[in-house]
Amino acid sequence: MIFADKIFVGLENYKTVFTDPVYRRVLLNTLLFSGSVVALSLVTGLALAVLANQKVRGARVYRLLLIWPYALSPAVAGVIFLFLFNPQAGVVNYVLGEVFGVRPDWLTDPRLAFLVVVLTAVWKNVGYNVVFYLAALQNLPGEVLEAALVDGATPWQRFFRITLPLLSPMTFFLLVMNSIYAFFDTFAIIDLITRGGPNGATNTLIYSIYRDGFEFFNTGMAAAQSVVLFVGVVLLTMVQFRFGERRVHYGG
Repeated sequence: MIFADKIFVGLENYKTVFTDPVYRRVLLNTLLFSGSVVALSLVTGLALAVLANQKVRGARVYRLLLIWPYALSPAVAGVIFLFLFNPQAGVVNYVLGEVFGVRPDWLTDPRLAFLVVVLTAVWKNVGYNVVFYLAALQNLPGEVLEAALVDGATPWQRFFRITLPLLSPMTFFLLVMNSIYAFFDTFAIIDLITRGGPNGATNTLIYSIYRDGFEFFNTGMAAAQSVVLFVGVVLLTMVQFRFGERRVHYGG
């Protein structure tokens, strides 16, 4: 077996990552994608957990239905949404066509394709957030909420001034875990739905690493991007622990 000669280029690959327009767009896509997934997953997960925490008939069934998408693999989630948003035969376009008379080309429009990938990633992970938020809601001190109710606080006041602060430890934990998920565990979703397209609109660092390393065999660039992604996630986690934990209120 003949191995190609390796040439040491120093920091040239890192320079390319931060200066080449293509890779700079990949970095921007990664930040936008991860931020959107984390924000939507947390907000949606909390909203669904609050609804699932209500005392209604069949609550266990509703909770199970909310949680089951998390049991699916990212690849299965990608296939499901690929069929849902198929421009010709997808259910979404069928409904939009029948109701509004429009059939968007989801997978060839850069903005729409980015939206589809974000929605898929959120749908896949929101069940994880529901589980932890629901557990946290069921363990809130009831006497505090009852005291607020006696004092005449409205439901919105009780939620934003009491429930939400008491949930801050769980929110902080989920913020870190969702960030890791958005950066590392969404490769299969992007690969199955858009393959980084159209025109690189959904190409993130984790997918760019795969393409450079295993499709283009540009191992130097793949390695440089891997280090950048790893260091970026570590720094982001440190920032979250440094500044986010200040807003966390632990009940005593």
